[in-house]
Amino acid sequence: MIVIIDYGVGNLFSLCSSLKSIGAQAEVSADPARIAAAGKLILPGVGAFGDAAEKLRRAGLDRVILEQAEKGKPLLGICLGMQLLFEKSWEYGEHPGLGLLKGQVVPMAGRLPAGLKIPHIGWNGLLLKKPHRLLRQVREGDCVYFVHSFYAEGCEDSLIATAEYGIELTAAVAKDNVMGCQFHPEKSGRVGLNILRAFCED
Repeated sequence: MIVIIDYGVGNLFSLCSSLKSIGAQAEVSADPARIAAAGKLILPGVGAFGDAAEKLRRAGLDRVILEQAEKGKPLLGICLGMQLLFEKSWEYGEHPGLGLLKGQVVPMAGRLPAGLKIPHIGWNGLLLKKPHRLLRQVREGDCVYFVHSFYAEGCEDSLIATAEYGIELTAAVAKDNVMGCQFHPEKSGRVGLNILRAFCED
């Protein structure tokens, strides 16, 4: 069973629908006992980093996630959920993350070439950096769907894919049992479903 962690941030319906479409058993829960009993975990998220991190802490779910990740349970962060896996974010101030992966989340503003729109919204091809089971059904240049204004940097030890948007932006990361996608696999058609399938089947 896969548990999608519900902490009041994220489009859970489309993610649930995508998982069901590939035959995965999934449920949405904020119950620490259900999270602990799950075989795999997905941490979704949209919105601001600081607000999301505070909601996790208030619900005590940050501790639950850290405990389960430390036990080796597969964990996939999506979009803001991926960003929360890092040490900190500079989104409207400095905010601590879960610290499961080395790196920090920084604004695109001031780093992208002039003229490129922020947020980065749309389809971009993946540039594969190193093999990983999460991307085993992905080919170089396969397109996925992004919506974000901040991105992770300093995460070379976990970086498995980037996308070019004026500069190379972190697109996917993985280290041991902890994985993340900056893009939305549930909104990325066949390619996204294959990524979710790889996570579910591993």
